[in-house]
Amino acid sequence: MEKRRSTSFACPNRRGICDAGLFRNTFKHCGGCILIINHNVWPAVKTARELESALSTPYPYLVLLGGHLGQLRALVELAERHGKKVLLHADLIDGLKNDEYAAEYLCQHVRPSGLISTRASVVQKTKQNKLIAIQRLFLIDTGALEKSYALLEKTKPDYIEVLPGVIPSMIREVMDRTGIPVIAGGLIRTEEDVRIALEAGATAITTSRRELWKA
Repeated sequence: MEKRRSTSFACPNRRGICDAGLFRNTFKHCGGCILIINHNVWPAVKTARELESALSTPYPYLVLLGGHLGQLRALVELAERHGKKVLLHADLIDGLKNDEYAAEYLCQHVRPSGLISTRASVVQKTKQNKLIAIQRLFLIDTGALEKSYALLEKTKPDYIEVLPGVIPSMIREVMDRTGIPVIAGGLIRTEEDVRIALEAGATAITTSRRELWKA
């Protein structure tokens, strides 16, 4: 279900619109932002076995939902040998506190392509290390959402992961309010959910459902 999509996205540094080009499997740097081009599905995995299954998918980006600290570098290297880039969820790692010091360690020693976190300090440290910085945003209620908008003004991540990712109006609102590309994650269970999220403007979706990895 990987579609050819527009390659112009709102730039997180608020300098306007980035022309990201027409090439697949590339990063595009524009000032302080990094854009990922034309990859609509990011398989999300928790274990080494799930990672091995994701290596056969056509998508070059994988989301690693934590794991044991001592195994992370080996998992990243395994993915890289198969041409995959790993986006690591920094908040879910066993044996490591999710703060800026942990983020620095992950960036320097585990060396994934990017980090995902709910914490502003982790997102900012990731950007300082010039990796892809993804701020996770839970759509709980209006008050929490307004606080999140204020936080996003401070962190200016490369992407926002919106959870749950099955509310099209909220995908559009977050994009309109922030000017930052949105990733839809959480409760995406069917091909129809994928289609709706992408049509609402999401740059990509994350899912642990294997049947959607080949959609």
